[in-house]
Amino acid sequence: MSGYDAERIQVLEGLQAVRKRPAMYIGSVDSKGLHHLVYEVVDNSIDEALAGHCDEIEVVIHEDGSVSVSDNGRGIPVDQHEKHEMPAVTVVMTVLHAGGKFDSKSYQISGGLHGVGVSVVNALSEWATVDVRRGGAVHEQRFERGEPVTPLEEVDDASETGTQIRFKPDGDIFETTEFSFSTLQGRLRELAFLNKGLEISLRDERDGSEETFLYEGGLREFVEYLNENKTPVHDDVIYFEEERDGIEIEVGAQATDEPTGTVHSFANNIKTKEGGAHLTGFKTALTRVVNSYAESEGIVGESLKGQDVREGLTAVVSVMVPEPQFEGQTKTKLGNSEVRGVVEGVVNDRLTTYFEENPDAARAVAEKAAEAARARRAAKKARELQRRKSALESTALPGKLADCQKQEREGSELFIVEGDSAGGSAKQARKRETQAILPLSGKILNVEKHRLDRVLENDEIRSLITALGCGVGDDFDADEVRYENIIIMTDADVDGAHIRTLLLTLFYRHMRPLLERGHVYAAQPPLYRVRCGSETYDVMTEEEREKVVEEKCNGKADNVQRFKGLGEMTPQQLWETTMDPEGRVLKRITVEDASAADRMFSVLMGDKVAPRKQFIKENADEAEWVDI
Repeated sequence: MSGYDAERIQVLEGLQAVRKRPAMYIGSVDSKGLHHLVYEVVDNSIDEALAGHCDEIEVVIHEDGSVSVSDNGRGIPVDQHEKHEMPAVTVVMTVLHAGGKFDSKSYQISGGLHGVGVSVVNALSEWATVDVRRGGAVHEQRFERGEPVTPLEEVDDASETGTQIRFKPDGDIFETTEFSFSTLQGRLRELAFLNKGLEISLRDERDGSEETFLYEGGLREFVEYLNENKTPVHDDVIYFEEERDGIEIEVGAQATDEPTGTVHSFANNIKTKEGGAHLTGFKTALTRVVNSYAESEGIVGESLKGQDVREGLTAVVSVMVPEPQFEGQTKTKLGNSEVRGVVEGVVNDRLTTYFEENPDAARAVAEKAAEAARARRAAKKARELQRRKSALESTALPGKLADCQKQEREGSELFIVEGDSAGGSAKQARKRETQAILPLSGKILNVEKHRLDRVLENDEIRSLITALGCGVGDDFDADEVRYENIIIMTDADVDGAHIRTLLLTLFYRHMRPLLERGHVYAAQPPLYRVRCGSETYDVMTEEEREKVVEEKCNGKADNVQRFKGLGEMTPQQLWETTMDPEGRVLKRITVEDASAADRMFSVLMGDKVAPRKQFIKENADEAEWVDI
């Protein structure tokens, strides 16, 4: 038996721990974690902007796969750090939790206060360099996998100040090291909206793409951007900002004629996907003010609920808090209890004043809410009728559902299958113990264009809601979902892509927590099966087919079969290619950027044709699931 004593306890010093357990510091080592590195470095520059010392940030994706982030701030200090006996910039690059943001005199408000810092970025990079323009000189230092390989040196004169950090992610750490222009574009645009007057540019040396974001209107312009493809019920965005009790509050809101609404919340530039004190304060005040106005004007006879007031409303709430407390390491919920009262008070005062000064907009908002309340009551009656109908039937589950034998949610799967033919094959192919099959006949209703009461009239949607078991609307509870994995299985053609988008719109608008918790997947059925001797290869694209034929079959395959649809596969083929957990490919559908997703669904599934055509034109080269 090996000894277990003090010598067996491994102590990971400094950045060694980061390289040993990178996911603990950046969440994951996939594409999401990769891009998080850029955001950590940008956070430092944003903090300089919040402190009033920076108004330009440039992010560049270089041809060699590295990324640089430059700003015109004060420059990281280069003088000797007394405790660590090295230049302060070296401390920032190599010591965990080191930086000026922990000193309230340097940064009153900090966006990255609970971030992991640039030292973690340095530790997870093959190499990194820092260039500081400060004190009339350019100071430069290079690091490899977190360790300094050159001393801090003066390499040039400088008439301005600022910092540039350039790093190349370590391929031994990350699953992918290829940065996405569009992913960075979305977050940087968001940061520019949240920090009005700050110019953020993004350039991609790989293909010459570039874009610059500068919004003097702040959240007013953010709401206009989100509503670009929607029809507002009042002309101007409701906008106000105020500092109260040391907390900065900025709000932008506009009601539209859409059947659903979205409220995006941020604290110190961080997306608070789970909301928190600031969002609660906003919702409470909003409901109170709209109710008060609607009752005083005789628009409603009974009180409106919060969901009525927020239907069709696009709103962004941003707060800057000196010492934010985020619940959980993922920083998705603001926990400062004092923030709720401050936000509630500001929104109550400023929105009341706005309604008094803009009666036409106030009436439009109140009438939209009253209309939503009527639809909510109609939807409630529809749900009650459906429940009574189900109670009278022999089983509450839809007849077309072939349920799995497993009673527990863990390990169970629901395949939502396009068409009765494919559904029949899937029922024969499935593993009955853990896999359930629900065939869909045709395309479901586009929920982007209809309220919940109309949505609930659709037979296919009702069957899906019943099968999932977690309800919808007021009755929705993600904890009650009957299956661990919900897998959308459609043909790899245009119709299949459309059905998949319709289903994802339903999930996003009415069951979003299922997406946020990672329950929803898209199956990836192959387009081709290539046979060469005793070997079989299933591939997704024409390019992959040609590569397999060239590399695996010496340029000539014995047989190449093209699957035109799931219904044409035999049950055995469907199992082997798409349903067998040992060999299938699934794509998890998540909602990383709620504001971008909200806008995309409005473009793709809304009434306006021109924005949809423009979106398709701009993104055709990157489109997936399209068979032309």
